[in-house]
Amino acid sequence: MAPTAPPTAAWASFAGHRVDALVTTRDGGVSGGPYTSLNLGLTVGDDPDLVAENRRRAVAALGLDLADCVFAHQVHGRAVAVVGDADGGRGTRTLDDAPACDALVTATPGLGLAALAADCLTLVLYEPHVHVLGVAHAGWRGSAARVAAAAVEAMAGLGASPGAVLAGLGPAIPARRYQVGDEVAEAVRDGLGPADAAAVLAPDEPGRWTLDLAEANRRTLVAAGVDPGRIEAPGLGTGPGTPYFSDRAERPCGRFAALAVLR
Repeated sequence: MAPTAPPTAAWASFAGHRVDALVTTRDGGVSGGPYTSLNLGLTVGDDPDLVAENRRRAVAALGLDLADCVFAHQVHGRAVAVVGDADGGRGTRTLDDAPACDALVTATPGLGLAALAADCLTLVLYEPHVHVLGVAHAGWRGSAARVAAAAVEAMAGLGASPGAVLAGLGPAIPARRYQVGDEVAEAVRDGLGPADAAAVLAPDEPGRWTLDLAEANRRTLVAAGVDPGRIEAPGLGTGPGTPYFSDRAERPCGRFAALAVLR
């Protein structure tokens, strides 16, 4: 059966295009305890068989089977894997065959891509003229490393024009709740440059800052050539009172996903 709770954040900007994209909630799965109930993460201590069933239910919302999908082993960097027909099923049941990366890109219709999070930002990227799709996961490390730009560059390698890319930003921890230390702030300054870093970091208390992941990645996309008017950021947050897992609010916890497929 498919998830009992409807997915959220089916970005309006993708409507009318040959792509389907959604974000799962924490509802509609079979896991229990802190993973209740649609945990899609294999790295958080949940039963792998339950995770596999949760993933099966989640991708069914896009009319897919696990054999039609690719899940990455996310490593908090800027590596991108370009995947195709031969990669179907990789990472869906085990990390052993998962691409070690934080962005997946494809030009293959029918191949579902997944990016997992529980406070980090997920992104879905689609270039409609050449029909190329990407998904990415960006925590503070990936944001500082500009993984969103790396995904756009990989899409350009398949013929995509950065200026034609449509981008959907998923739920992420709100800046007001995301306090980081000097080491993180310095990494963001090094990666984004002083001007953009000043726009996404705000002093909070001595030696502490708040970080806006969504704005950091929006600026990275624009710097990579994406039209600001083609970036959709619904502003959905994770944490208490939301339907999304939050590692900062509850640890251990599950993972939700941004899922997308070319039609």
